[in-house]
Amino acid sequence: MVRVPTLNRADAEAALRNPLAFIADRWTPDPRTVRRAALAALVMSVVIVVTGGAVRLTGSGLGCPTWPTCTDDSLTTTRAMGFHGIIEFGNRMLTYVLCAAVGWAIIAARSEKPWRRSLTRLGWAQFWVVMGNAVLGGIVVLVGLNPYTVAAHFLLSTALIAIATVMWQRTREGDEAPRPLVGKAVVQLVWFLVAASALLIAVGTVVTGAGPHAGDSSEVARMPIDWETVSKLHAVLAWIVVTLTFALWFVLKAVDAPKAPLARTRELFLILLCQGAIGYVQYFTHLPEALVAAHMLGSTVMWIWVLRVLLALRERPEAPQDLPVPPAEVTVGSRA
Repeated sequence: MVRVPTLNRADAEAALRNPLAFIADRWTPDPRTVRRAALAALVMSVVIVVTGGAVRLTGSGLGCPTWPTCTDDSLTTTRAMGFHGIIEFGNRMLTYVLCAAVGWAIIAARSEKPWRRSLTRLGWAQFWVVMGNAVLGGIVVLVGLNPYTVAAHFLLSTALIAIATVMWQRTREGDEAPRPLVGKAVVQLVWFLVAASALLIAVGTVVTGAGPHAGDSSEVARMPIDWETVSKLHAVLAWIVVTLTFALWFVLKAVDAPKAPLARTRELFLILLCQGAIGYVQYFTHLPEALVAAHMLGSTVMWIWVLRVLLALRERPEAPQDLPVPPAEVTVGSRA
């Protein structure tokens, strides 16, 4: 049995003043725990995007017609609100699960020894983005699923995924200054890839805002843009991203780049092919809900891998003081 430490009044006061420091003084997580905590926050940031898409695709966007309560008279969904109320309220509750995952990542990063301030800041950045997106989600409901607010809601979730991806990567690195693994021209090519991918996602939100899935069974205003035209623009941008990825793969092989950036680029190329196949099938089959959801999941995975390609272009070794001290060598036949 593990003995539970006794807390005195001074401990209680310290915990109230700075609970994170109080926990950090009494707990040192294993590095694997910190990595898993960061990964959990990343996974939940993807889950909340997919479940948010399910809310829209099932027409449950106004299942809870107001915010922050579900109705004017009830904090939670009621039986009269039926299936749509359950879906919408369930997605709201998942925000608390996301907050718990981000909170765990913050606590684990703060408690790691030695303390890496950069990791803690990335955790807090996620927290504030989640809080901002929760408020924005409420505004989306209050304005009746205005497509521009829906697009902003998704883009802020994309920013959350980006921060969570960086934190997850940083938990597997040291705090030394980054050392480039490839030349400047390759880095510039990858930044073009990142910019094109971000533009692809942004135009995807316009496709959604102009498309038929308004998020509710009632009449919801759509963006006054021809859906066919913006869908073709989205496809062109997708081919640009695919072409840049293939060109990057070719260049990395030509310059005999290290294994990590080459592997991440190859994985991204395969993800893009799958995502493109889903996109074309959903377009020609008139946007069935299941394929739209799969395409939304694919967009989050694609974005994560684009960032992984960027982060794989450098390495950050552990600081010398953080490295384990090797045991003293013992020479055979030596005397004390």
